[in-house]
Amino acid sequence: MSANRELRSWAVAPDLFGYRKYWAHKLGTAPELPMSREEMDLLGWDSCDIIIVTGDAYVDHASFGMALIGRLLEAQGFRVGIIAQPDWTSAEAFRVLGPPNLFFGIGAGNMDSMVNRYTADRCPRSDDAYSPGAAGGRRPDRSVLVYAQRAREAYKEVPILLGGIEASLRRVAHYDYWSDQVRRSVLVDSKADLLLYGNAERAICEIAHRLARGEPIGSIRDVRGTAFLMRPDELPAGWTVIDATDPGGPSSSNRHRQHGPAASAESDPPALRAEPTMGQAPRESSAADAIALNGLAASQPAQQVEPVSSALRLPAFEQVRADPMRYAHAARLLHLETNPGNARALVQAHGDRDLWLNPPPIPLTTAEMDRLYELPFARRPHTSYGDARIPAWEMIRFSVTIMRGCFGGCSFCSITEHEGRIIQSRSEASVLAEIEDIRDRTPGFTGTISDLGGPSANMYRLACREPAIESACRRLSCVFPEVCKNLSTDHSALIQLYRKARAVPGVKRVLIASGLRYDLAVHSPAYVRELVTHHVGGYLKIAPEHTEPGPLAKMLKPGIGSFERFRQLFEQFSREAGKEQYLIPYFIAAHPGTSDQDMLNLALWLKRNRFRPDQVQGFLPTPMALATAMYHSGWNPLHPVRPGAERVSVVRGQRQRRLHKAFLRWHDPENWPLLRDALRRMGRADLIGNGKQQLVPSGQPVGAGESFPQGRQPRSAVRPSGKRPQAAGRRQRLRR
Repeated sequence: MSANRELRSWAVAPDLFGYRKYWAHKLGTAPELPMSREEMDLLGWDSCDIIIVTGDAYVDHASFGMALIGRLLEAQGFRVGIIAQPDWTSAEAFRVLGPPNLFFGIGAGNMDSMVNRYTADRCPRSDDAYSPGAAGGRRPDRSVLVYAQRAREAYKEVPILLGGIEASLRRVAHYDYWSDQVRRSVLVDSKADLLLYGNAERAICEIAHRLARGEPIGSIRDVRGTAFLMRPDELPAGWTVIDATDPGGPSSSNRHRQHGPAASAESDPPALRAEPTMGQAPRESSAADAIALNGLAASQPAQQVEPVSSALRLPAFEQVRADPMRYAHAARLLHLETNPGNARALVQAHGDRDLWLNPPPIPLTTAEMDRLYELPFARRPHTSYGDARIPAWEMIRFSVTIMRGCFGGCSFCSITEHEGRIIQSRSEASVLAEIEDIRDRTPGFTGTISDLGGPSANMYRLACREPAIESACRRLSCVFPEVCKNLSTDHSALIQLYRKARAVPGVKRVLIASGLRYDLAVHSPAYVRELVTHHVGGYLKIAPEHTEPGPLAKMLKPGIGSFERFRQLFEQFSREAGKEQYLIPYFIAAHPGTSDQDMLNLALWLKRNRFRPDQVQGFLPTPMALATAMYHSGWNPLHPVRPGAERVSVVRGQRQRRLHKAFLRWHDPENWPLLRDALRRMGRADLIGNGKQQLVPSGQPVGAGESFPQGRQPRSAVRPSGKRPQAAGRRQRLRR
């Protein structure tokens, strides 16, 4: 019951499908959204009401953002066209469908365009999984900026809305790893009218209907999950902006800029006085504690801080660009204001204008999620691509999204910043209906469902036990440093879903490919048994990320003990099922807060446990992530940022980054020279030699690698020679 969003008092929002349909619904449903005037003519359209521009190839499937938003707007009665991967060197490609009656919706695609094109070492990728034929170079760098500028050139008077993950992660002043500088909000540089962040279904439907009623785009400033620019003197009457621009602790004073009702002249910003420090063990909370976490004593009247009429002023763009401490401080404030139940608006000055961010969108209900994913998708790439291979489509065409959101809060991951921490789950009936749809309509289906998941494999229907606590909590993670006592870890609904999915006629097996939260899974051995017995195709990917407490604390990841407990269950249930199965562990190299000694300890752990990672990843600072704030600033935003606060060591040079990756692939002869040099420098030459307890050989035989002693490897070892996990590395890169 606790997982039903309908029961949450703060989740009050109009029904996503409750709007009166726009008149164009009379024209019916398009077999696929048009990409040319010829297709529009066949549909009987003289124009599009909305045109979506995307950096991905158009695949009419719910896993692709342009299709999900396009079909949703079509269900509202609007005529929606798609311009996919346009030639951005001129405005002509943006005129192909004519001017939209309402607005352009601009997105970079399912991935940030810079993450899509460049590796963690800033090297260009040669392929693009979201393009026909996996061809690279089909989208520009910082696609949202370029597309918005070209759309404005094509039709100057048409409103432009930014959305998708690239716009979402760049909604405020942010550190850009590829240019190594702090950049302005993408809304400022693009000169668009509005930015929609997070899952934007509610926002885009409301905006579309208001524009259709004749409301000017400049007057739409009250929609949750949107950002816009305004002059400082345009603040609506009755709003109070709390000045939190100066880093400071509980003893500091921040003067409030007053607008409307008088604000307290000197006090700390609410929610900063009583916020819990990350790293402290959580205790069982009550409703009174929840109020206190909001920055109020239980005895204080709630109207002293009213989310609907107060906003928090972040340090200005010019300040965070010049001062790394202010950047880290701003990052912390932003992440503390992401709970839809208590988040206030945020304000950040960019020159002589203010960037205003309304509070996050209200999560969708289960009924809304069902209707959204049951829209009439063609479930295939647009016919104009012919037989061209689109790897991202091939990866997900036999998979089903069962939930969205993630309360893990890993500091290096962007899922939480985009989708939020509230889990939104589909109903069992809706998921089973989609499995049947895949069986009946998807060419090439042989009986295997490749995944039931989402951002996480096992957060389906998990939520806080107390709605009052959930709506007031400001924790950055529900599972660090340990699983919160208020979090339900009951996996029974997921177990039941797995069993019913396997029983669908025509389905031979159901695999789980989404990332598994093993720290949650160990709380439900019955789930681990079900997973291992029926849903592991020989390999299961899992992400402990590191073994050492220092780096793990910066990542907001559990200690390696949780992984060990899960491995024991995995091996036990694999033996009981009579199956030879293997874990595929993932680790991050060069994460902020990681020393050479930490990586050495990890390498020794890998060897002791006979793990040979086949693929490793270097830390990639994505916009807005807390780990990115650490990387750029050297401060730790997981704790209050102030003079004398904790500093974070950062791995920047390419040589040290290569060394950290070499420690992960300690078994690769190509890495031995680098590792031998590092071990001597670290005073650990004793680890050089051919003994079982030594890390690398003393010699460098041409083409020779180190082998384990004779004997069978344990079940949890990384793949035996000659076997490869199917697309494990690529799948992880796409999801992140």
